[in-house]
Amino acid sequence: MNWMTDPEAWIALVTLTAMEIVLGIDNIIFLTILADRVEKSQRAKARMIGLLFAMLTRILLLFSIAWVMQLQNPLFHIADYMFSGRDLILMFGGMFLLVKSTHEIHDLTNIKPDQKKHNNRKVAEAGFFSVIVQIAIIDIVFSLDSVITAVGMAKNIEVMVIAIMLSVFVMICSVRYIADFIEKNPSIKMLALSFLILIGVMLVAESFKFHIPKGYIYFAMAFSVAVECLNIKRQKKFD
Repeated sequence: MNWMTDPEAWIALVTLTAMEIVLGIDNIIFLTILADRVEKSQRAKARMIGLLFAMLTRILLLFSIAWVMQLQNPLFHIADYMFSGRDLILMFGGMFLLVKSTHEIHDLTNIKPDQKKHNNRKVAEAGFFSVIVQIAIIDIVFSLDSVITAVGMAKNIEVMVIAIMLSVFVMICSVRYIADFIEKNPSIKMLALSFLILIGVMLVAESFKFHIPKGYIYFAMAFSVAVECLNIKRQKKFD
């Protein structure tokens, strides 16, 4: 507990907590959209389990830090590209995001009014467990870079664990409001799915060592959401 008297540790805690919250934005968006695939009475439970699983995944990876760092060692190469375990996780995770987001967009754009009730029943039958499994898969992908970032920013594992727990607590407090906002504004859901496709492309690009700074993507997301909010406000005045 010596870190508690170290000012640098407290600065690292605040910085790392903020960073974990920012890195968790894409996770929250995906989790919120997936939770819509279960019955309304179970959505809050699905979101809570998803976020708790994200926290558990990050903490377990922190305590397996030696293994996580080994994931960055090259496993094989194809042409001029070297692939590590981390690259493979990012590649398949990105492809999963691309396929899932495209499928969701297809459902949103091709559904007919008389099919809505049938689709809602079909979604409910898809099962709570299958949604949780999908959330768990993407949690692992998003947790990997989060943990590597944490290790690079803090020296004490206690600081890293506390930062992760605080960031997940903030996410738990905010996820219901984000989910309600997305549910009330379908255009925001389409925008969120479009950004998940962008994040999927970024993850696949990362696996090929083509680095796209996340700051650019988050700025684009924030700017687009702000513009869409202005459009929603404008539309309400004419309704």
